[in-house]
Amino acid sequence: MKEKLVVIGNGMAGIRALEELLKQDAHRYQITVFGKEPHPNYNRILLSSVLQGDTEVEDIILNNYDWYDENNIELVSGDPVAYVDTDTQTVYSAKGVERSYDRLIFATGSNPFMLPLPGADKEGVIAFRNIQDCETMIDTAKSYKKAAVIGGGLLGLEAARGLLNLGMKVDVIHLSDSLMEQQLDAEASRMLKEELETQGMKIHLNKQTEELVGGNRVEGLKFKDGDSLDADLVVMAVGIRPNIELAKETGLDVGKAILVNDHMETSHKNIYAVGECAEHREVVYGLVTPLFEQAKVLASHLCTEDCDGYEGSIVSTSLKVSGVDVFSAGEFMDTEETKSIRVHDEFEDTFKKVVVRDNQVVGSVLFGDTSDSPRILSMMRSGQDVSEMNKATILPSESAEDNAGSAVELMPDDENICGCNGVTKGEIVSAIKDQGLTTVNEVKQCTNASRSCGGCKPQVTELLSLATGEDATQAKEPMCECTEHSDEEVVASIREMGLTHIKEVMNVLGWETEDGCSKCRPALNYYLGMVNPLEYDDDANSRFVNERVHANIQNDGTFSVVPRMYGGVTNPDQLRTIADVADKYEVPLLKVTGGQRIDLLGIEKENLPDVWNDLGMRSGYAYGKGMRTVKTCVGEDFCRFGTQDSIGLGIELEKKFEGLNTPHKIKMAVSACPRNCAESGIKDVGIVGVEGAWEVHVAGNGGVDLKKSELLCKLETSKEVIDTVAAFLQHYREQAKYKERTSHWVERVGLDAVKKVVLEDEEERAALIERMDIALSDQQDPWEDIIDNHKKQQDLGFEKKEVSITT
Repeated sequence: MKEKLVVIGNGMAGIRALEELLKQDAHRYQITVFGKEPHPNYNRILLSSVLQGDTEVEDIILNNYDWYDENNIELVSGDPVAYVDTDTQTVYSAKGVERSYDRLIFATGSNPFMLPLPGADKEGVIAFRNIQDCETMIDTAKSYKKAAVIGGGLLGLEAARGLLNLGMKVDVIHLSDSLMEQQLDAEASRMLKEELETQGMKIHLNKQTEELVGGNRVEGLKFKDGDSLDADLVVMAVGIRPNIELAKETGLDVGKAILVNDHMETSHKNIYAVGECAEHREVVYGLVTPLFEQAKVLASHLCTEDCDGYEGSIVSTSLKVSGVDVFSAGEFMDTEETKSIRVHDEFEDTFKKVVVRDNQVVGSVLFGDTSDSPRILSMMRSGQDVSEMNKATILPSESAEDNAGSAVELMPDDENICGCNGVTKGEIVSAIKDQGLTTVNEVKQCTNASRSCGGCKPQVTELLSLATGEDATQAKEPMCECTEHSDEEVVASIREMGLTHIKEVMNVLGWETEDGCSKCRPALNYYLGMVNPLEYDDDANSRFVNERVHANIQNDGTFSVVPRMYGGVTNPDQLRTIADVADKYEVPLLKVTGGQRIDLLGIEKENLPDVWNDLGMRSGYAYGKGMRTVKTCVGEDFCRFGTQDSIGLGIELEKKFEGLNTPHKIKMAVSACPRNCAESGIKDVGIVGVEGAWEVHVAGNGGVDLKKSELLCKLETSKEVIDTVAAFLQHYREQAKYKERTSHWVERVGLDAVKKVVLEDEEERAALIERMDIALSDQQDPWEDIIDNHKKQQDLGFEKKEVSITT
């Protein structure tokens, strides 16, 4: 009989321990994981990338729900452990789930530290620690414009950059006289401050917050020196504290965190701790590399018990804020016992410092160019004697004229390329050659290099180019890890071979995993429906949970429902119906959305079919990859500036394209005049009324990746507008990759190329419009689809398993 292993915490450290354990002995344990958040395991390091608009939430998932199933791991998500009975070796969750254990791992991580300031409990005061915090900031930026970040460390600056990308005015308040003083010396900190100020941040050093002021919502900050600052959002990024309350209640020995020995054992038999909640030799680590090193030791101990112990880690930090690369490691401050190599290039705006003591590198700071960081870390870890080495050898990237080859090329095989995951140059090269790897994604999946912070991706790309002799930056990227085929190749095969089912595509094209994954299944479902709109039967189980239940999952596991209001227009009957539903199901929050609709938040999943049935309204599709909303201004009938009937055209467009599936979400707007009250200039399709005509703008993006739309054409009639929008959207549907926004697609292919197909080639334009009409003719009423999907899921048992996160 298998031993029972329970993990408290679904974060990076605990799940990495399971990954390492599965490599060594995949069948030894019956595993259960409890997680507080309603998500699978995700990369917390990349939350700043989500906030900054460089990626989406689903893209930072490390292990999706399929991974748990494939490895027979029970995941209890959105339900933290509340009590541990060490006598019976049983854990109990907050919702009443109980599981017995033979071995128990505490991987509870850390909690953000919130300064106990007067006013800290006001609305609009948050931390930056999880997906919910990201979503709160993104939502806040839609209504408010002034943000203050307390804390000028790594996390605070990443939050500040993200808020700038969201269009907010950002002030950073820091108690010290220099930014990131725990990671940077004075010179690098000064350079970082100057760079961030040029990007738009306002930095306040030597500033201590005394009070947060305002009513129910925060309105500003008061400082101890008497100064004040207005703010609608305050983000506290002043540090983290190990989450050890449960450990204390369980009776484990704790100091700053849970005390562990070299094998990650706690004071209680069969109970272990790993990650930010563990204290080893009086040190608590908050960076990913030490946590992964601990996880590897713990996994080995759980499998063999006779293994080498954990001896501590050399910590390093990488920061990338809007093009600024910063790296620090070890003891980087000068002392009487150390000597330093410094290179300051004011023309390239780079600064490099390597600190040496007793002929060994003990620390480093790199600003602007961090390509030497893997080599420096390797020298520090190995304790290499540098007494006979010169600057050009220690910093090879500074000596390109004297050395044939780059820093990566000159590295010995035993040096780490990926510090987070401990992957050497030799391991990567061997994997590339032995397994015929051709893309960075394949290298990542095979070796874990660049899987965590992504800071070593340039080195991995360069190494791939050197090993294959091909330019890896131009390499074809597969759709996902399940196949070697790109999106373009898959679509071409569906067309040319007449493929009509997901399983058929996988079998014909040689999918490596039998059932695919959460990346390829939704993409294949879209591509098959796009190519064969009349023949293909949509696979509900290949859609994200939001799309299956026609509602957005929230951070607490409840859902939000958005009924459609064409053009943002409603009537008393609709409003009474919504109010009745809100009362009946005790909806905790009603919110007017940016798309001019009403959002009902906090609905339990089991109530969704009844809510939709009682509403009797079509879904606003606020969750799907498709046409979501058409925002309008009041137009010429009411506005003294309006030149056109914006409401009429907006409603006509929304009814025309309602329920249309597209590679990514589509938002439209119709403004009756160039004042653009409907924000037509930042929509995927924006229509602007001018005297006697309509301007059609495309490829805008009002999200975190803000992009102004581009003028496609100027037309006289509403019919011409609708036909042109149909041709544009169908061209986008057929040519864009799944999950590619119109802004990114047009940027990739060029607006002139789009104009040539949509406007100038009359034959192709007519064909696009015809194919759009065919696609729309098969669209089921979204309200009926809600009920059908729910019944299908119940019949097939899908309701028993959450398979996705918020999209």
